[in-house]
Amino acid sequence: MNRGVLASLRDLVPNRPLRHVEALRIAELQASRLLAMAGTFEAPVPESLILNIPKVAMKRISPWPVSGCTDWAKGTWVIVVNGAESRLRQRFTLAHEFKHILDYRHIDVIYPATFSLSHKQRAEMTCDYFAGCLLVPKTWLKRAWGNGIQSLPALSETFAVSQQAIQTRLLQTGLIDPPARCSNTAEGFRFRRMSSFSEADATTHTFPRYEFQTAAVTADQ
Repeated sequence: MNRGVLASLRDLVPNRPLRHVEALRIAELQASRLLAMAGTFEAPVPESLILNIPKVAMKRISPWPVSGCTDWAKGTWVIVVNGAESRLRQRFTLAHEFKHILDYRHIDVIYPATFSLSHKQRAEMTCDYFAGCLLVPKTWLKRAWGNGIQSLPALSETFAVSQQAIQTRLLQTGLIDPPARCSNTAEGFRFRRMSSFSEADATTHTFPRYEFQTAAVTADQ
């Protein structure tokens, strides 16, 4: 990959306020384009997919108060990952933080607060969604499911992500239904499936907490 990777992925994002579903769809397009540009077509997705991009580096620090953070320092985007967490979580953190890098220039515009979600919540949820799409692409997950790999441990091993991340992707892709909201709900009741994660089911999912450190924008970023 070359110096045009960041620009190519950022070109997919219009510089205007995005609806939540639209933001998630763009995040998935960015993940798909990155995989295609890197020539990666099977799991697990290597960390080098991100770390081979010019001006992007990673440091593992332990102990560290958060899962990850990103800063622009000496002409390079430095992603700091909590080295005390599992390697599977670190992989997800790396992908999550890379999406912050892609969003940085327009971060104050593209994620306006909604009635139910703050600006920061929308940004964090979109970064989580990008990470899931990058590490567990929908078509790959459906192919694995169709080939009989359907347990959380087996899928976690195949894609090298946590079982929680797999379960979230299974819900987002409609391969499984969300559980009933109440334990005494009539047997067989399920929420409707949704083709993509949206505001309608945002409150039923939990995501790891991250921090994003801002830095002054320069022409090279």
